[in-house]
Amino acid sequence: MTDDTRLFEKLCLEGFQAGLSWITILRKRPNFRAAFADFDIATVAAFDEDDVARLLADAGIVRHQGKIRSTINNAQRGLELADEAGSLAAYVWSWEPGESEQDRPVGAPLPATTATSTALSRDLKRRGWTFVGPTTVYAFMQAMGLVNDHVPGCEWRALCQAERERLARPG
Repeated sequence: MTDDTRLFEKLCLEGFQAGLSWITILRKRPNFRAAFADFDIATVAAFDEDDVARLLADAGIVRHQGKIRSTINNAQRGLELADEAGSLAAYVWSWEPGESEQDRPVGAPLPATTATSTALSRDLKRRGWTFVGPTTVYAFMQAMGLVNDHVPGCEWRALCQAERERLARPG
């Protein structure tokens, strides 16, 4: 995935999911999109206290003040990051780990974090992002295709690898 809006949406939804089940977030996804202007980064970055109050009153989303404020903050930080890196996608994909970090023996448990997700989380936090811990970031990396952690022999590993090979990474 190399679309800034969809990357931003996914990272925000990962943050909202923390402590909740994914099915809760998936069922509310259309409401999140409506509430957060389809996750248009510049629009969300301009949200103000009236928007926070509107979102806190919206029963269609997760009404967690910290997560709502985090989404607005992260949009502001996302604009800064895009200015610096050329795009959010260019920044995110610059953290794509090497194959050695993705390979695991058959039967080995999948980690909740990796050295790369921890480093990316740390860098985002240094830049002022919130709700981007290493576990959240690793789940984001998995979902967006930055890693293919299907173990050797898994029927999905080759399919995911083929998709990753076709992907034109941003600049």
